[in-house]
Order: sequence, then structure tokens, then C-alpha cells
Amino acid sequence: MANMDNDSRHLLNSEVNHEINPGPMNIQFESSDLRSKRPFYIEPTNIVNVNDVIQRVSDHASAMNKRIHYYSRLTTPADKALIAPDHVVPAPEECYVYSPLGSAYKLQSCTEGYGKNTSLVTIFMIWNTMMGTSILSIPWGIKQAGFTTGMCVIILMGLLTLYCCYRVVKSRTMISSLDTTTWEYPDVCRYYFGSFGQWSSLLFSLVSLIGAMIVYWVLMSNFLFNTGKFIFNFIHHINDTDTTLRTNNSNPVICPNAGSGDHPDNGSMIFRANDTEVQQFEKWWNKSKTVPFYLIGLLLPLLNFKSPSFFSKFNILGTVSVLYLIFLVTLKAIRLGFHLEFHWFMPTEFFVPEIRYQFPQLTGVLTLAFFIHNCIITLLKNNKNQENNVRDLCIAYMLVTLTYLYIGVLVFASFPSPPLSKDCIEQNFLDNFPSSDTLSFIARIFLLFQMMTVYPLLGYLARVQLLGHIFGDIYPSIFHVLILNLIIVGAGVIMACFYPNIGGIIRYSGAACGLAFVFIYPSLIYIISLHQEERLTWPKLIFHIFIIILGLANLIVQFFM
Repeated sequence: MANMDNDSRHLLNSEVNHEINPGPMNIQFESSDLRSKRPFYIEPTNIVNVNDVIQRVSDHASAMNKRIHYYSRLTTPADKALIAPDHVVPAPEECYVYSPLGSAYKLQSCTEGYGKNTSLVTIFMIWNTMMGTSILSIPWGIKQAGFTTGMCVIILMGLLTLYCCYRVVKSRTMISSLDTTTWEYPDVCRYYFGSFGQWSSLLFSLVSLIGAMIVYWVLMSNFLFNTGKFIFNFIHHINDTDTTLRTNNSNPVICPNAGSGDHPDNGSMIFRANDTEVQQFEKWWNKSKTVPFYLIGLLLPLLNFKSPSFFSKFNILGTVSVLYLIFLVTLKAIRLGFHLEFHWFMPTEFFVPEIRYQFPQLTGVLTLAFFIHNCIITLLKNNKNQENNVRDLCIAYMLVTLTYLYIGVLVFASFPSPPLSKDCIEQNFLDNFPSSDTLSFIARIFLLFQMMTVYPLLGYLARVQLLGHIFGDIYPSIFHVLILNLIIVGAGVIMACFYPNIGGIIRYSGAACGLAFVFIYPSLIYIISLHQEERLTWPKLIFHIFIIILGLANLIVQFFM
């Protein structure tokens, strides 16, 4: 009883003389006191950095959080009698965010509850996060949709996904009865949809992660194959385009799948039928039969690391790779020139029509290309000026849209037709440049190394989400982690061997995860919140139901393309 009295006495301390402005969780102190916007105290032994292995928060820390929430609701927010006392608020250098899943994360870039990033840094972070493997398939998507239709679809999908992302950002503010300052989007889904929202958001998040890892494995196999082929051909002075349909100039562009259907070429060329050394190389260095298996020995051990902090140091490679791709595409376009003819409905020998019924393949790719909805709240939390979040988000989406348009339009327009048909544009546009092309070789090296450092990070995120939810521990044992990693790696190897079509993988996984995070959840949450506030109107209801229907149609139609 003495302990209980002490607890009550501390928690009921009145600081009326010093309280001016309310802060998060009703922790109210004078604005000059930096502790006014910090969460409750957690024992230092129970807190870890983002780059460390996540530990569970102690019962004491969890109980303190519940205690503060309980007392803050005994009176109205304007009443300053039951506030969190000084001794439970951490020092400025100990600013942590408590996760409802039972973990505490240190925000190294945060003080006073907000980040230090300027708007420029925030915009660049969003742009860099969205720029992924989808950029390699944008020219192919434009070819599938038609040049004019493709450009319109990119712009419209950018606007649609931006609006849905805006609804995600605003979703926390629609909950006025609770303090949502530390919530992430899965927490919002759980608030509106219960455990179904939590587990379904986990499922679709895993779909996006594992889909990205499969695409990475296919691309790494492709880049590793072409890199080895470049080195072998350079040493042996072999021209690998002699038997390939190609342009006859100093900037060769090839059509590797001419006459072979829609599936990428899974092997290398027979350069010299009687050359035993070349035949042995082709036997042991095959894009679909051997190279995907070589990656296992390199990447599987990296997936079993407890902490991915080492690989996070190479994130800058993603920016370098995108900038180099922009440089490569610009230089190739200058050298090749533009080759365009406009035929609205009927294809010709070398050109595709401006409007094609396969345009949903591009919408599937773009759903993943513009996908940032599951982490946008986290990124914007670190924005120094929170009032600029919506503006910065719009600018970032505009830059991403312009980047996709720039890459897609330049590759499509400069593709040399004639002598090659626009239908020769590959799902990975780098495949349209021979492995002997030095600039493309450098791009493949950049992308290969970047993906090899990002792949373990994606595997770590998948492990955190799946094993953390099921076992309550992200590293229950080496056996559990190894089994999960073998399943993920096995999926990548199988797809690299039998379905190495990154455009297809991207559009399927993008349409699937986008169905939940981009189309359904933001619209449903907005409809429910408006209904609870009695502000729902028929135009808003019809518009957001239409968005949900678009998401469903986007997924269903992928299976008929």
C-alpha cells in the first residue's frame, strides 16, 4: 500500500504554476522546457537503437505508458491537475518512441518530438525511397500501353497514388479521441479494423517485401550474368552481338528476344560452335540454369545476420544508381536520336499504336513504382516543419513522376525504329544494350552491388514483420531464421529460373499490395471517419468507392494480360 501511495502521489503531482501549453499524451509543461513533447520514461536497458537488434520493452515501461494514458483520461485535456510528473519524462538526449507492438525505438534525428530534416531533405528522402527497380520497367510499360497512353497513365497514376498517400498522412488526425503522435499506419488500420486490419496490413506488407526480393534476385542474376559475360568476352575478344538482331552503328541496340516470344533469353549465344572453352563457359555460366544458384552462396549467409546495420551504410548507392541511369539514358538518347511515328490504333512493322489494350500492365507496374504508403508517416515525422508535410509530399511525387516520364519517354523515343521494332523494348531496358557495352556494364555493376546490399535489409524487414508477430522475437533461433530465408531465397531462385520477367513480377506484386495500402485502406478509413463525424456526403462516398473499384480492377485485370 505504501508503494501504491507513493505511485499515486507522484502521478497526481500538480504543476499548475508551470503548465502553459499541452503536449502529446497530455504531458504539459512550459514551452521553454524541452521535455514538454517527449514520451514517458523507459529504462535504458530496455531501449535499443534502430540499427541494433530489437528488444522487448519491460513490463515496468509498458505499465508506465498505460498509467500515463489512464490518468490523462480521468479529466478533460484542459484540466492540468492530472499531468505526467517531471520524473517520468526522459532527458532531451533520450527521446524514444514506444511501439504498441512492445518495442522502443530511438529516433536519432529527433528532438522535442519532431525531426531536424529540412523540407529539401524530406523531399529527397521520399524521392530516393520510391526510386526502385520499377524504373527499369517503365519504358516496357509505355510500350505495352502505347506512347501517348503511357504518358497519360503515368501522370494519372501519380495523381491517384498521391491523393491516396495524402489520405494516409491525414488518417491519424481523423482520430481525435486518442493520442496518435507515435502511431504508424498499421496502428491506424488496427484502430479501424481491429486484428483483421493489423494482420491484413502485415500480409500485404510481406507481399510487397517478398515481391521486391524476388525481383531483386531475378535482376541480380541478370546483372551478374551480363557482368561475367562482359569480362569473358573482353578477355577472349568475342563480339556477342554477331548473331543478334541489332543496329549497325557505334551505339548498338539489340533485340535479344526477336522470334523467341515474350520470355527473356535465358542463355548466352553460341559464339563459336567449335570453341570448347566458350562452350564450357556457356554451360557453367547460364542466366537461368546456373547463375541464380551461385547467388545463394553469396547472399544466404548475409540474410542470417542478426543486425543489418552494416548494409544500411550503403543506401547512398541507390541514389548514385538512379542518377547514373539518368545520365546513361540521356547520353544514349543524344547519340541515337528520336524515332517516333504516331498510329493511334493499328500497329506497323516498327511502331506500336498510341492506344493499346495492354495498358493495365503499366498501371500494375506504376502501383509499385509509386508505392510508399506504408512508410510515409515515418518519413514525414522527421520533417522539421510539420506544416509543410503535404506540400513536400506533393513536390516529391511530382519529382518522381517527372523522373519516370524522363526515363520512359527517352528510352522509348530513342529506341532505333527502324531497323528494330518498338516491341523489342525489354522488361529491363538495360537488356536492350549488349553486354559488351561499357556504359551499360557500369550501370549493371552499380545496380548489382546496390541490390546486394539492399537485399539483406529487405530480408531483415520481412523477418521483423513475420517472426516478430508470430513468435514475439525477430530472432527466435537460427533454425527459424534459416527456414524463413530458405523459403524467400527459394522463391527468388525459382522465379529467376522459370519466370524471369521482372515486369510481370512487379505488376503482380504491385497490384496486390497496392490493393490494400494504396486503394482500399485509405479510402475506407476516410469513409468511416467521415461517417462517424456525420460529415459523409454522397459525392465523397461515390468517389472513394470508385477508387476501391479501380484497385480491385487493377489487380484482377493483371491475370488476363
